[in-house]
Amino acid sequence: MSTPRTDPAELLDRFVADGTVPGGVIALGHDPQPVAVGAASLGGSPLRPDAIVRIKSMTKLITAVAALRLVEHEILTLDSPVTTWLPELAEPRVLLRPDAELGDTMPARGPLTLRHLLTCTSGYGMILADTPLQRAMADNGTEAGPLPPSLGADGWLAALSALPLVGHPGEQWRYHHSFGLLGILLSRISGVSTGEHLEQTLFTPLGMPDTGYFVPREKLDRLPAAYAERDGELVEVEPAGGGFHAGPPPYDMSHSELLSTAQDYLRFLGALRDGQLISPDHLRLLSSDQVHRSAKTPESFFPGFWDRTGWGFGVGVDSTGPHRGRFGWSGGAGTNFFVDPDGTLGLLLTQVEMGERITPLLRAYSELTGTDR
Repeated sequence: MSTPRTDPAELLDRFVADGTVPGGVIALGHDPQPVAVGAASLGGSPLRPDAIVRIKSMTKLITAVAALRLVEHEILTLDSPVTTWLPELAEPRVLLRPDAELGDTMPARGPLTLRHLLTCTSGYGMILADTPLQRAMADNGTEAGPLPPSLGADGWLAALSALPLVGHPGEQWRYHHSFGLLGILLSRISGVSTGEHLEQTLFTPLGMPDTGYFVPREKLDRLPAAYAERDGELVEVEPAGGGFHAGPPPYDMSHSELLSTAQDYLRFLGALRDGQLISPDHLRLLSSDQVHRSAKTPESFFPGFWDRTGWGFGVGVDSTGPHRGRFGWSGGAGTNFFVDPDGTLGLLLTQVEMGERITPLLRAYSELTGTDR
């Protein structure tokens, strides 16, 4: 097992001291204990190791595992059409080309399946260029962004399904929206909200009491502020102990993203690594590249992404370099996790929006696992 060459808390302390982030929680090792550094808000109280943070896209791994558990219970298969539970997606139409007008479409060549959702190849997803579809998503509330969704799950699905796909199912990788659909699929299959389903099947059995789609009012003292960078300065977008996630949400959040603590998420990662959640075969699929090279188009994500990264089920997979075989992912509010082939777990939780400001911190954190043996 590899061991860290640099103390994780010392590294994080340097980035807190230079003002990159107000504070953060970090952990590294086979069974690591999280350490908090800095403050819960600028000029505020110390950040607690059990801070409840917005994990954003780190939710994708949790919903992927929940879906695979349904496969193992023979409720559906990886290649099951999802329209049995999501009839709104029964007759999708596909743009003739990604920048086409919304009416320039053809019928999809095949149905959307669970595998398409897990691999972000459903045909729905982020559009990074200025196109008619991108503008339509911005107008109808389905564009991905740093803010919580403005629509409840059913309204979001209705709005998304009214738009054409950017590519035929299975033929193009596009980020994010497939996992909103996956969350709603979990809810439709289970007959309860995704939050309730995850609590019943994962969070309670694993002992993850602080993971959910909102923070109960009695725990709001553990919710740090969230920040974005504007003109080189940190700007508060949600206050400590407040904001959208303070108390029950106004609508069903089955398509949205979770909040969690370092201890909860590490418990989930450890159980996944140790084979307690899904079969070895499904874990191999989840943690290895599942996207065909023809679907990895340059416009599908940020420049250079596919040069070094593959995509499994809800996670990125290092395909080259010193961490080849590592799987993990980030959340848009400045969080990240990884699992190395030797079982080492890494976790970093800040609440500063992803961008150039915290890239040096993420890069330094990702290199903490040396090969001392």
